[in-house]
Amino acid sequence: MSEHGAALQTYNQELVKCLEQLKIKRNELQDLINQEENDKSILEKNLKALQDKLQKLNTSLVQHQKLRDNYDQTIQDTETGFKKILESSQTLLNLAQHEASKLHVVNRNDS
Repeated sequence: MSEHGAALQTYNQELVKCLEQLKIKRNELQDLINQEENDKSILEKNLKALQDKLQKLNTSLVQHQKLRDNYDQTIQDTETGFKKILESSQTLLNLAQHEASKLHVVNRNDS
């Protein structure tokens, strides 16, 4: 019977060691989980901040693109108007030169 008692005591000691090792591994794993949860929390905060920044940047970008489009339209309208002024000026100059040349011809004939 003492053999059975000794075997049982050996099994108990091995079982206690095994349980202690399992608890150590479980605690190590819990520490890792805690660290990962902390890292996750930090990343989520950073992600939220980046998402907010991205939204503000997108809003600003849209406003600036609209403003640029307004500039483009104003420039185009101004260039078109200026081109019409140049064309009108050229037409007026041609008309004035033509009338002036007719007056020279009339003056020569009168002389």
